[in-house]
Formats: sequence, C-alpha cells, structure tokens
Amino acid sequence: MTLPVSPDDVRAAHARIRDHIRRTPVVNLPRGDFGHDGPVSLKLEFLQHAGSFKPRGAFNTLLSRDIPAAGVAAASGGNHGAAVAYAAHSLGVPARVFVPEIASKPKVDAIRRHGAEVVIGGPRYADAAIACAEYMAETGALSIHAYDAFETIAGQGTVAIEWEEDQPDLDTVLVAAGGGGLVSGIGAYWRGRVKVVAVEPAGSCALHAALEAGGPVDVEVHSVAADSLGARNTGALVHEICRAAIDHVALVTDEAITEAQRRLWRDWRIATEPGGAAALAALISGAYRPQPGERVGVLVCGANVDLRALDDLL
Repeated sequence: MTLPVSPDDVRAAHARIRDHIRRTPVVNLPRGDFGHDGPVSLKLEFLQHAGSFKPRGAFNTLLSRDIPAAGVAAASGGNHGAAVAYAAHSLGVPARVFVPEIASKPKVDAIRRHGAEVVIGGPRYADAAIACAEYMAETGALSIHAYDAFETIAGQGTVAIEWEEDQPDLDTVLVAAGGGGLVSGIGAYWRGRVKVVAVEPAGSCALHAALEAGGPVDVEVHSVAADSLGARNTGALVHEICRAAIDHVALVTDEAITEAQRRLWRDWRIATEPGGAAALAALISGAYRPQPGERVGVLVCGANVDLRALDDLL
C-alpha cells in the first residue's frame, strides 16, 4: 500500500527546512531505568525553536507554498501557533493565530513574542478553527494546518531522520499524539523498519477512536494535556497513514502524565508540559511494556509549560 506521505517526501522536507530548525539531541539513559533491561533513549525535541517539534511542519509549509499578500493563518491550542509565528517571522511573512480561551498563557505569550497577531476564537479549539476558516475565506490567507496536511506531516516526520542518524538501532519509538501529524510523519518515514507506537491521553484519544471506528470521528476532550493533545478529530490524511504505519495506540491516564512530568524534572531537570511528557508516561506506567532487550526511543516533544502549574505539581 502506497501512503500519501513517503520516506522520500520526508527527506525532501528535511532538505528544505534543515537550515531553519535546530537539530535536537538524543540522550541515552542507563539500562534498568523504568524497570526495563534494554536501552532507552530520549529525543529532546522540546529544545526545538518555539518549544516544540511544530516549526518543522510550519517551515515546510511556508517554504513549499506561494504566500498570499494576507500572509498565513492558523488555529492552535498554543504550540502550533507559536511555531507558525516563529516560522513566519523568520521568513518575513505576516501571521494571524486563532486560539481558544483554554490556551495557556505561556503559549499565547509565546505566539505574541514570536510576532504573530493573536485572536481569541472561542471557548475551545474547534471554535478557534471555525473563526480561522472564516478569516481565510475573507482574506485569502494561507492555512497552515496543525496536523492533517501533507506539508505538515512531511515536515514533522523529519524528526525521525535525525533520530535515526543519532540512534540507528532503535526497535520501537513512543510518540505522543494529539491531532496525529507528528506520529503519522514519523510512521510514514519508519514504516516497516521501526515500530511506532502512538501515545494518547485516555481522555483525549481522537487517533485511537479513529482507528477503532475505521475513520475519523469526533471525541470528547477531558485531559490535563488537552491544550496540546486535545484535537477532537484526527482528520482523514492522518488516519490513512496511521492505520498502515503505526503499530498501535497506547492510552495513558492523566496521573501517569503528571508522574512523567515529575520524573523528567526530578531526574533530568527537564521542565515539560503535560503533552510533552505523555510518551514517557506510557513507559513508566506500563501502558507500553517493552520486550526484554528491546531498544526503545521516547520523544519528549513540548516545553511550553506554565511554570507556576509545574511548581504546584512538584
């Protein structure tokens, strides 16, 4: 089966964006961490520009498309908006980002700091997306979708190229999924070579629901990680890729996510948002249980945490 995004598409995206992104490091952990006898490594993508992996997809879109006079627009719970703002400002393109009322203040501040205009689009992400679509219809601004678009998926998949170069012997990678653009891009690149496991909060599991239903469906969103992993629907393109390219979805509780945040801070002094810790939560909670000796990679994907909230948690 041929997928809509191929490994060559991901390689082309990497060649296009590599001068605009950071190559983030991989850290190898001591054997025995988390009770696993095999090697575990962390891909520290939270060190990317704007605090998450998302500038990869934003730069790939901007560098692949003709940009109208109205510039670009995006709907975002926070991280995607910060990435679009950063990429647009870097390339001299005007940007307007529509956010929901639930977006965290640090993420909204980051969007503004990186030069985009912020518009509160309604109570939840779906409302912000509607407001963004209306603005684009009126102005002709270019849409940069947070996850369900070819350029976004190919751009996010470039994480896997760097990860593979630095850690060429991985058996399995654990990757958080919200809308699914990141895990579908990684899956498209590694299909048939590395097992890709998507990790979702049990209270925000649009990808899991889509794979169970045989197509995208709307889900309710109630999770501590909702501001970054709170998509109500994965979209058709993400579903098509993930049903063929990922092994399965591991569901984690909010308690496991917050424990992963604690462990990241306690053991490595990494301050991450809930969504950024979700993949590690699957490993420490047992939602994903590696085989003996299995070589596991964990993607730590987002750093835009409210430090006051993290302090309360700790």
